[in-house]
Amino acid sequence: MGKKAKGSRKGKKAWRANISSADIEDFYEKSTKDALSGGSLSSAPSDSLFFVDKSTDLSVKRKIEKHREKVLRCDSVLQKNPFVQAVPSSTLKKPKRKQMGVSKTSDATQVGTKDDSAMVDIWDDKGEDNRKSKKKLKHSVIPAVEVEHPGCSFNPSEESHKDVLAHAVAEEMQKVYQNELGPQPVPLTVPGKVIDEEEMYFIDADNASDDDDEMNVENESEDTAQEKRSSKIKRVTRVELNKRARRKEKMKKEAEARKMEGVSKEIDSIPDILQEIAKEDEEKQKKHLRRVVAKQERLKSCPPRLGKYKFEPAPVQVLLSEEITGSLRKLKACCTLAKDRYKSLEKRGLIIPTVKSSRK
Repeated sequence: MGKKAKGSRKGKKAWRANISSADIEDFYEKSTKDALSGGSLSSAPSDSLFFVDKSTDLSVKRKIEKHREKVLRCDSVLQKNPFVQAVPSSTLKKPKRKQMGVSKTSDATQVGTKDDSAMVDIWDDKGEDNRKSKKKLKHSVIPAVEVEHPGCSFNPSEESHKDVLAHAVAEEMQKVYQNELGPQPVPLTVPGKVIDEEEMYFIDADNASDDDDEMNVENESEDTAQEKRSSKIKRVTRVELNKRARRKEKMKKEAEARKMEGVSKEIDSIPDILQEIAKEDEEKQKKHLRRVVAKQERLKSCPPRLGKYKFEPAPVQVLLSEEITGSLRKLKACCTLAKDRYKSLEKRGLIIPTVKSSRK
């Protein structure tokens, strides 16, 4: 197949085909751009296109003020550089609560230093709190001064005195019972007798004969067990294997049926389970409340464990029935005030309890 013959270009039909439409496309493209940008620049007025910028023109007064704002080298050196950080060891640690007030005062001083011509007093310590913050002690539930029972007075009533005496006797008897009924300590040494060399020889010989007898008995029992096993071994037939397979399948089905019955029973007993869970939650909450109350009561009577030794309360300072005279002159000497205050500090958890040393 040859190439197709080209037509003549001299006719009007060929002229219309070869006319270019580039200028029309350029015009449409330019008009769309002008419409998107807000209009053509050729149709815009000259006032909107050009204006005179007078912002750089300064008056004579403004030029003089600008010249005065220049900072000398000596003043610029004394100014604080925001890009240089202070050494951590030289800065004092300030409490968190007072940081807000200090930051406000520091902002005010920074605003003042922004003025190039202004001078700052370097000895002015206003707004700076260099005092160390004191640690607040925890408030104790136990009061500093405890009022003793009226039965501990030098001239108490009969009922109150009996109550305090019964309480003191109960504490002493509790200590006695704890010592008697408590677990006995493990002895450091176990008593025994010294065995001679001849007795050791006879003991070793008896042990060796006992071991030989045991070994012979074990060997005999093993031989008899092997004979019984050999006599009991029988050949398993196909019928027996089928029976075992059927029994195994039956047991498997019964186990699945029991499992399904258990699941159905559990589904039916869901409301009972929910009630039991609710009861358990109530019991746990009550137990938690009891523990909290018991802990608070324990803190009222005894401080938390601080050191190696526990706090031991002082004995009740109560007079016996024979020692009650009714007058202060005949009163028996009791504990000193310093000892009472020391026990109070230990009870409130301000001092670590110690053991009374026997050294003098």
